[in-house]
Amino acid sequence: MKKSNILMFIEYILLFLLAALFIFPMLWMVVSSMKPESDVYNNLTSFKAFLPSFNPVNWFKTYQEVVERFSVATYMLNSIFYGLTFATGSIIVNSLAGFAFAKVNFKGKKIIFGFLLALLIIPMETVLIPQFTIINNLGLVNHRIAVILPAMASVFNIYLFRNFFIAIPDEIIESAKLDGANILTIFFKIMLPMSKPAIATVGVLSFIGSWNDYIWPLMVLTDRSKFSIQVAITTINTTQPVLINQVMAVLTLSTIPLIIVYIVAQKYILQGLGGSGTGIK
Repeated sequence: MKKSNILMFIEYILLFLLAALFIFPMLWMVVSSMKPESDVYNNLTSFKAFLPSFNPVNWFKTYQEVVERFSVATYMLNSIFYGLTFATGSIIVNSLAGFAFAKVNFKGKKIIFGFLLALLIIPMETVLIPQFTIINNLGLVNHRIAVILPAMASVFNIYLFRNFFIAIPDEIIESAKLDGANILTIFFKIMLPMSKPAIATVGVLSFIGSWNDYIWPLMVLTDRSKFSIQVAITTINTTQPVLINQVMAVLTLSTIPLIIVYIVAQKYILQGLGGSGTGIK
């Protein structure tokens, strides 16, 4: 066997072990939701921990039970609403800011942008209390918009859009101006269509961030009917009797949308994070 083949074989083995390290916890979560409560504990010390119930009738019984016991559908729809709304708003707000920093000349642009980049070193946890105070003063506590509005503008997303817009030649914008296009027409009909990887990246990351957010929705929401799935998981995990197979079922349901979103947009995410293009052919 050639040396290159041996190295390739070792590389594949290491990649498989690394993938297994991340997949096994998810596999255990899924199969634990497909077996009775007693089997989850009885199988912990054997390979059966990674196998679903041998009786197919039990595979979806846990899901039926947890849906009947809790308003899982409502929590899932809430999270989908928050995620889609937040992603859409993030794309609009951050792309406009990125366009301004990339293609619009105004006084103090470099100073303001430098100040924004400096904000990246500030942990989000340090601004939660001031953020909540503002939301409370605006009378938005326990309103859905309170979950969406505060974090819509992101320095990282502005930076990402700015880099994509800078890569677009100024000649394209000048040609559009000569044809009578105004600044908004240039932005919506020229700049955004050329930045699909950035749009997909910001949209997906914003959706995932909103979906996984726990602390902020817990702070601003008091009505359980408005809870996101992440906040609801805590409620489900503390409501007696706590059944581990039902908890695993809810966690599995909360993971499925993220997997679907990533699979659909993974090509654009890689292009966006890698800075591999602006859509110009």
